[in-house]
Formats: sequence, C-alpha cells, structure tokens
Amino acid sequence: MKFKSGFITIIGRPNVGKSTLLNHIIGEKISIISDKPQTTRNKIQFIHTTKTSQMIFVDTPGIHKPKNKLGEFMNKEVSLALEDMDVLVWIVDDSMEIGPGDSRILKSLEDIHMPKILVINKIDKLSNGEVDKLIEKYNRKHNFEYIIPISAKQGKNVDTLIKNIEKLLPEGPKYYPEDMITDQQERIIISEIVREKTLRYLNEEVPHGIAVETTMMKERKDKNIIDIHSTIYCEKDSHKGIIIGKGGRKLKGIGKSAREDIEKFLNLKVNLQLWVKVNKNWREKENLIKRMGYKR
Repeated sequence: MKFKSGFITIIGRPNVGKSTLLNHIIGEKISIISDKPQTTRNKIQFIHTTKTSQMIFVDTPGIHKPKNKLGEFMNKEVSLALEDMDVLVWIVDDSMEIGPGDSRILKSLEDIHMPKILVINKIDKLSNGEVDKLIEKYNRKHNFEYIIPISAKQGKNVDTLIKNIEKLLPEGPKYYPEDMITDQQERIIISEIVREKTLRYLNEEVPHGIAVETTMMKERKDKNIIDIHSTIYCEKDSHKGIIIGKGGRKLKGIGKSAREDIEKFLNLKVNLQLWVKVNKNWREKENLIKRMGYKR
C-alpha cells in the first residue's frame, strides 16, 4: 500500500469544537479549549501519523467579524490556512438553523476548489432524526465529498472522519518525524495553556482583552524541574484586580491549574510564576501582537 500525506485545513465559526476534535485526534492537548468564542487565535499545525498516512491538520481561529488588529490577524490566519491545502474540513455545531456566519462560509466555499468534508459536531445533543435533518439541509446547500456527524467530546465517529480524510489525500512523503505532533514552540503552547485557564476562571468581560507571554523557561540541572515565568496582559486596571482576585486567590487557582497541564505536556515538574500587567489597547498594537506570537 502506498503512503499518503497532505494538509487539511479546519474551518468553522468560533466555539464549534475545532480544537476539541484535533486534541482528540492527536491524543494531546495542544490547542486550548474554552466555552468562550475566539479562543484559538493562531494557526496551529497538528500532525497525525499512522502506518499508511501522515495528516497535517491546520487549526484556524473561528471566522468572525474583526473588531481590532488582533481580529484582523485572526481572519488573515484563516485565509492563509486555505492556501496550498489538500482537503478542507468545515465544522458546524448542533444548531438546527443555518445562521448568518455559516451562510457566509457556505458562500465562500463556492470559490474554494479542493475536496471538502462537512463535520456536524456535538451530535450527543441531538436525536437521530435531528441529525438526519441537518445532513439533508446541508446536502441541499453544497456538494460535499462527505458529511460526517460526530461528537468530538465523546470521540464518536472520529475514526470515520479520519478514514474518509485519508481517502481524499494524495500519495506523498512523510513531512515530519513520526513522533512529532505539532510545529508549535513550547513557549507558545505554555502561554496558551495559561491563557486557557485564565479564560476559564474569569467572567465574560475580561477574556478577549487577555494575552499571555512566557518570558523564561529554565530547567534546573539534575533536578527534573523547570522554572517558568509567564505574564498575563490585560487592557484595564480594573481587569488586573479581577484576574488576581481577593487575596490573590484567583491567580493562584489559574497557576495551579495551568501548572498541572504544563507538567503533563513537558513530563517535568514545573515551578510556574505568574505576573499580571496592564497594557492598554494591546490588541491594536501590531508590535505587541507579534511579540505574543500571533504574527508570522
């Protein structure tokens, strides 16, 4: 059997489950997950290698109307992810109606000439009859190679999705070593883990104004422990107090939760130190966006 390989771009509105699906496929938590929209800000490559194929998945930010320089960057990342791809996977959720966001994506698909798979995620929330209705509805809108209902959270039908993607890939080389699962630098992944925990601990008004920069990683000799310093940036003085919390409790909770995930990722003991700094309107500052790792 000849080896197949190729690049698969994942698109969809914010919060439809792109990162959950990809983390499940590779068996590691690389892309952060939150119930807040626009959690993924950067284009991230995941690598899934089997005996018969290598799939390079490109996770993109959710498609949305940009409100600032960061938003413009996120949408540009989606456009870049569509260049030179072999397969496009569009993920929608359990919404029974096709809203304006998905309608815009549907229209844009007409000008994209590559094999396309529609994935209907979160079917654990739907009856079999509702799933059938959604499949029929999208079938009338576009000619997809496959429409696959899944539950990324439960892993249901994910194997079917992988098999069908492999069918659409061309024969090709192994682009990355077998044990490599992402092209992201460790510092970026660690910053994203901290940002995920911050999103989970905070209320609605703060998260979009938050970024994390990991400024130091230093492994102690012969002690199997690594010291990590990360700074959480926010846009308002009032937000700084919210992030730290009364008596520093909220920041301690963020740090403890982040440290546990970072230790699993690095397979090392971690001494994580967090700081909170105010940088007003950082999302409008291109140099700071670039420093945060959101610009190529």
